[in-house]
Amino acid sequence: MKDNKEMSGTVFNIQHYCIHDGPGIRTNVFLKGCPLECLWCQNPESQSIHRQIMFNTEACNGCGNCVSRCPESAIAIIEGKATTNRERCRSCGKCVEICRRDAREFAGKKMTAEEVLTEVQKDKMFYDSSGGGVTITGGEPFVQYSFSERILRLCKGVNINTAIETCGFAKWDIVELVLKNVDLVLYDVKHMDSEAHKKGTGVGNERILDNMKKISKNLKLPIIARVPIVPGYNDSAENMDSIGKFLKEEIPTCIEVNLLPYHSMGEGKNDQLEIPESGFKSYTPSEEKMETLREILRTHGLKVK
Repeated sequence: MKDNKEMSGTVFNIQHYCIHDGPGIRTNVFLKGCPLECLWCQNPESQSIHRQIMFNTEACNGCGNCVSRCPESAIAIIEGKATTNRERCRSCGKCVEICRRDAREFAGKKMTAEEVLTEVQKDKMFYDSSGGGVTITGGEPFVQYSFSERILRLCKGVNINTAIETCGFAKWDIVELVLKNVDLVLYDVKHMDSEAHKKGTGVGNERILDNMKKISKNLKLPIIARVPIVPGYNDSAENMDSIGKFLKEEIPTCIEVNLLPYHSMGEGKNDQLEIPESGFKSYTPSEEKMETLREILRTHGLKVK
């Protein structure tokens, strides 16, 4: 791969002082773009690789300034609020500039890998004192694989611990390239049944599980498996037992399993992106349910949080 010192990508957030995405105090770099379309996605603004406009309807007073400013005629006042035709919108930002009530903002901005490094290095003293570092997440870091690879390489060049959070759906040569500069892999495991996986995410799980096995057995990288617990989708005892068996038998470098209870935060973001309701509904699982699922995984000798 050609080394491009001006390589840029699309970042939608850089979050400081994180403690749940790898060891120590970390900085999470969120990249846009994801090959999956999970029905419960907590960051729907991460799915498209392109910059998008988030619209806060409560802040809008229907003044109409954005309507006249939009070069695509994509905005209209409907029931007193500015509504965007997302098929017409090109995210040029004219409406963001003109809005006096800050009802519109961008999700995603272009940054070079060097700019990302400059930002994360502000926290290096915390990494050094806590054993922390940088976690590249998203979205899916393998979508912008060249950008991810360069950020990780720059971080390793200044002795920053690196982690990546991934859904694992990518060609193996891309996975192998990016992980050359990674110390820890946070790997999503959503469902062991491929058809159910496809219904919930848009893709089957064969490539995902195969990549996870290769990361563990070929690259021998430590893996934290992350399982989002979505009631009504993947919270059955049968699925959890299958996950535990797979991790114990096929992923020898799995050092821990994180169970992540579903919450509805993503629904508000769908509204800001003016995405029509999908009809998907779930709820936050109880502590008793979470403990039951933990115990199933523990019977396979796994460390579970």
